[in-house]
Amino acid sequence: MKRALISVSDKSGIVDLARALHEADIEILSTGGTAKLLAAAGVPVVEVASYTEFPEMLDGRLKTLHPRVHGGLLGRPDRPDDRAAMRDAGIVAIDLLIVNLYPFERVSRDPHASFAEVVEQIDIGGPAMLRSAAKNHEHVLPVVDSGDYGIVIEALKNPATITREVRRHLAAKVFAHTARYDALIARYLEGGSGAGADLPEVLHLAFVKRFAMRYGENPHQRAAFYEAPDASPASIARAAKIQGKELSFNNMADADAALECVRAFAEPACVIVKHANPCGAALGETLSAAYERAYATDPTSAFGGIIAFNRPLDGATAALVTGRQFVEVIVAPEVSPEAAQVLAAKPGIRVLVVNMTEPMHTGLDYRRVSGGLLVQDRDIPETDVTLEPVSRRRPTAAETRDLVFAWRIAQFVKWHAIVFARDGRTIGLGAGQMSRVDSARVAVWKAEEAGLAVRGSVLASDAFFPFRDGLDSAAEAGVTAVIQPGGSVRDAEVIASACEHDIAMVFTGRRHFRHA
Repeated sequence: MKRALISVSDKSGIVDLARALHEADIEILSTGGTAKLLAAAGVPVVEVASYTEFPEMLDGRLKTLHPRVHGGLLGRPDRPDDRAAMRDAGIVAIDLLIVNLYPFERVSRDPHASFAEVVEQIDIGGPAMLRSAAKNHEHVLPVVDSGDYGIVIEALKNPATITREVRRHLAAKVFAHTARYDALIARYLEGGSGAGADLPEVLHLAFVKRFAMRYGENPHQRAAFYEAPDASPASIARAAKIQGKELSFNNMADADAALECVRAFAEPACVIVKHANPCGAALGETLSAAYERAYATDPTSAFGGIIAFNRPLDGATAALVTGRQFVEVIVAPEVSPEAAQVLAAKPGIRVLVVNMTEPMHTGLDYRRVSGGLLVQDRDIPETDVTLEPVSRRRPTAAETRDLVFAWRIAQFVKWHAIVFARDGRTIGLGAGQMSRVDSARVAVWKAEEAGLAVRGSVLASDAFFPFRDGLDSAAEAGVTAVIQPGGSVRDAEVIASACEHDIAMVFTGRRHFRHA
């Protein structure tokens, strides 16, 4: 390498790299702030404006978009025609390009940044140079990631380390980087993916790989976790793992389900999830009480589950959990020093701390199908559940509290969800059956297995009852009140059944199917 062009927004590590290039007798071209930084550090540098003989203009917007720059990046010295054209135009070859882009992502996430300030962070010259160098990677080494500076340092010691595979790898990173950069810009200009935003005509995915996993749902499947560009600070993507083994594919999916569910409550709450379904949930005056009541719903399924709390985890609750059951993951907004000490004795337990003060994420929800993606708005829990009494008997105040509790849980249970609840705790849950009546039977069976009485509880159904047999079964089990969306062509028959059995029933007008 004889010549390098450096222009970076993130200047970490660049001075040391530039010194190494200078010591290897490599001429350095640079621009603006990068040139000033290198010169101040005593590294000889040639300003790009001096090389192109064209001054920077338009407040720095125009500086590298020049034939002498792009000719140096695109020229192929092994071709006589290219050499002649470059010689005639006074263009010299650039062998190494080190560029990272304006911090568009950081600024666009700043709620205080104006539209004009964000737009000003759209880099034009940087992506253009990177694409030129990456296209011509057989002759130009393109570096967009400061984590790859070590490759350059090694190449100065041993040029043979820069193989064709290394060049292609770095070129691929450039195009992946600029593609994501463009996707972020497009999403911002389209209005993002929040509530009220139109679903885009072209789906711009700009997910970044955060870590690999041992395997996917099954050992023969590869897996990794990718973070969305608009990931909420309150999402599982931003959780801080403070102890434990590496997270698995299923751990992440189940922890996400547990987090979403437990956040739906203002009171101290505990939710235990097994295979993406809540198997127990409860409110309590203390966190320990909430856990005790949630665990009692289904102790068998709770084994090896994911436990989420919506209050800081205290030492007493941590001791109760670890002394009673095997747990894969614990999710909480904070972990007290006493709880951390208790958990340290079980180093295999993964402990995730998640910001639960931020609002729930309102972006898009993605589901894969063969050959494509299904995209929809996220099903955010209702802040205030609208209850429309439809039966002769109205629910009591206690029944109303339990109906709302059961309704919030039902939203996170897989399709044909049936939730029995009483006194702010789940009694039995039925999920994923092909028939709503079968889900109710499963919920009754699970309650009986746990020694809990369904009689006197309330029932929540994620969707309407298509026939009155569902209400008849609920009455037989001893349910006193029911919450469901309504909307069936046979609502009148279902309401009649409720009235015949003196069941208080309310409609919400909103369905909460959850298939994945």
